Amino acid sequence: MPDTDCCTPTCCAPSDPAEAIRQEVRARYGAIAREESSCCGPSCCSEAVATDASVLGYSPTDQANAPEGANLGLGCGNPQAIAALKSGERVLDLGSGAGFDAFLAARAVGPAGSVVGVDMTPDMLARARANAAKTGVTNVEFRLGEIEHLPLPDSSVDVIISNCVVNLSPDKPAVYREAFRVLRPGGRVAIADVLARERLSPEHRADLALLVGCIGGAATVAEVEGWLAAAGFIDVVIREKPGSAALVDSWAPGHPAARKVMSATVEARRP
Repeated sequence: MPDTDCCTPTCCAPSDPAEAIRQEVRARYGAIAREESSCCGPSCCSEAVATDASVLGYSPTDQANAPEGANLGLGCGNPQAIAALKSGERVLDLGSGAGFDAFLAARAVGPAGSVVGVDMTPDMLARARANAAKTGVTNVEFRLGEIEHLPLPDSSVDVIISNCVVNLSPDKPAVYREAFRVLRPGGRVAIADVLARERLSPEHRADLALLVGCIGGAATVAEVEGWLAAAGFIDVVIREKPGSAALVDSWAPGHPAARKVMSATVEARRP
């Protein structure tokens, strides 16, 4: 296992490019989980994004219902708004971080339902588990794993949510294949993510600071539609989030790459 404390592209860099990306993501978000950094973009997100989830579409009630410390201001939207969660459903949160969306989902599905959060950053996992322990929430659990290799059995969840995480993956087609595998027939995907209006330049896509800041790894709408269809999904709907331009620009003010991406919702269904 690479040294996850390494936080520069040249420090302990693995030979596998995909693992180099994962290592950089672990380092950045591990530091955030340890409260060593609050930066969520190449030049750090605005204070408003970091402290007020209303800019992402969460209501004051949503924010009040999550444990203190679960909202780290790292999202790009509100997957709860499109998930239409029902009592008794089993939910999977891809890249669950400190647990903000997972805790809201646990409340929505109630005691008869359950939520599993999967995250590859041990520090985030520790923080999410601590949040669960201090609140006494019993219908949510957090597992260490990569979203390209989910630690869940086939056909085991009803809904998959995720907030600004899929863009960080170096193998997005694998993410959607895994999502299809673990969803039950009729299950659905409700994701908030950053997508590209046009394909980013090779330089921007290779910039690790842009990538871990949720910009450099953005895939185009056409690419995401193609990957979802190839995985077997139907009823694919992708919409730009209102206020997307201002949100993304706050992560990298004035950067040309920020003007080429958008915060969007991605919905799809397994037949």
